[in-house]
Amino acid sequence: MSKEINDEGRTRYQQRSKRKKTNFILNGLIIVVILLIVFVSYSIFHTNDEKNADKNKDSDTKTGQQASGDKETASSTTGSDNTDENTTTEEEEEEESGDGEVVTEGGSDSNVIKTIENSSWQPVGTTQTGEHVASYSEGVDWNEQIKALSYATGLDSGNMTLWFLGNNNQDPHKSIGTVSSKDKSAKYRVYIEWVDGSGWKPTKVEEIKDLNIR
Repeated sequence: MSKEINDEGRTRYQQRSKRKKTNFILNGLIIVVILLIVFVSYSIFHTNDEKNADKNKDSDTKTGQQASGDKETASSTTGSDNTDENTTTEEEEEEESGDGEVVTEGGSDSNVIKTIENSSWQPVGTTQTGEHVASYSEGVDWNEQIKALSYATGLDSGNMTLWFLGNNNQDPHKSIGTVSSKDKSAKYRVYIEWVDGSGWKPTKVEEIKDLNIR
């Protein structure tokens, strides 16, 4: 009877030991599985984070490049607009001076306000024939010179006062005259030259401050 009890007790002990070992192994396996799950999850999330970070970097780089490209395009467009404006301004200036007139500030001396030259000016015509001799006393040549002064300044002969008319630099084919409007609001020094067979032609007009200075 005692032997049977001992055998039964040993059997129970062995069964408990087996169950403990089995439970230990199972718990160990469960822990290993959990660790594997954690490791795999971490690896997956970490990889995804890196990919997202790389994508964000690429996106930022592309955005920066696009912004830079937009700035360059805007700058190019602005430059093009400026060029168009400059071209338009130049064209407008050319249109304004399309009649050949060129106006510059100042002139041959401090008495000059501005200088006017015009490539479209033509000789005023003449009735003289033969060899030309400039005359600074009243007569045909004198009258034709007055006509050239009026033509160059735009002053009508009825509203023009002649203050001086004489030879220019001892050249027999060049004269210089000083005229003004009757009210002296416009004052000019006019340079003219003789063109054989065609008469006196204006070459330069200077708007002046003082009539007493030649």
